[in-house]
Amino acid sequence: MSEMQKLIRPGYCFLIAEISANHNQSLERALALVRAAKESGADAVKLQTFTPWTSTIQCDAPHFRMMQGTWAGETLYSLYEKAFMPWEWHAPLAAEARAIGLPIFTSVYDPTALEFTAQFNFPLHKIASFEVVDIPLIKKIAATGKPVIMSTGMASLSEIDEAVYTLRENGAKDLVLLKCTSAYPASPEEANLRTIPHMAETFGCPVGLSDHTLGTAVAVAAVTLGAAVIEKHLTLSRADGGPDSSFSMEPLEFKQMVRDIRAAEAALGKVCYALTEKEKQNIVFRRSLFVVEDMRAGELFTEKNVRSIRPGYGMHPRHLEQIFGRRAACDISAGTPMNWNFAQSR
Repeated sequence: MSEMQKLIRPGYCFLIAEISANHNQSLERALALVRAAKESGADAVKLQTFTPWTSTIQCDAPHFRMMQGTWAGETLYSLYEKAFMPWEWHAPLAAEARAIGLPIFTSVYDPTALEFTAQFNFPLHKIASFEVVDIPLIKKIAATGKPVIMSTGMASLSEIDEAVYTLRENGAKDLVLLKCTSAYPASPEEANLRTIPHMAETFGCPVGLSDHTLGTAVAVAAVTLGAAVIEKHLTLSRADGGPDSSFSMEPLEFKQMVRDIRAAEAALGKVCYALTEKEKQNIVFRRSLFVVEDMRAGELFTEKNVRSIRPGYGMHPRHLEQIFGRRAACDISAGTPMNWNFAQSR
């Protein structure tokens, strides 16, 4: 069994708590987030491994400045300065996660990050949406032979195909793709969750969702469409601020999402038309034919004195019209379940 198969199992959605930039440059806060992920029911916690200087350059030119959205006014470099996690934190965070029995891994954003994180023997690699087009990096990640989870935000079908082909041709045997809308936050209308089963069929691998919408509804809906993985950002409190806080879940919200998803998985069940045990107990309360007025022997059965009502101790309602026009074989009290012995032949 591969590492991916140990983590991601049929019928069970693997739930990832993404710390991202919600550490707010505090190791203690980052450690608290790892513990919060465990307490909230996450199946794994994920870091991000990058630096501002390996991601972009320090430049104020218009090309490097964001003009709208959550990070409007920031340059790429200034944003990444606030968001990046010091690399010396990886060791204590990995130790904390392993001490509490929580799988931990990271998104690697460049070859130096890939090389650095090798020492921690994470169970898999994550490729972020913005790196889907970085074919040289994808080749290096694939060459490790480790399982890969890759987000696909902004990627066209042909770009996903190229990245998947590159991974498989260069040694990545286990792959999960994540449907992703790279908007922060994203609206439910932008989710297009029906892409999930299509992507799974197209690329022959499990598919999940990297979800930037607010609340639990989109994640739960994704599970009903077959999502094998859900990734959500986690923060201790949105009120604490930070680059990613506005579209992150607080621990109680994450815990509620876990409950909702597990309930959805249980509800999906299997194709089944058999009665449940509770249904078997309630079947007597279905409709059936009852005599609803006192009747004398020889009196005609009509719509007035025989009706389809609850409970289900009488004849099947399909026989109602066959009963009409027949005569009572004996006196019958109102509230008596109807049966053929009460009806004379026409």
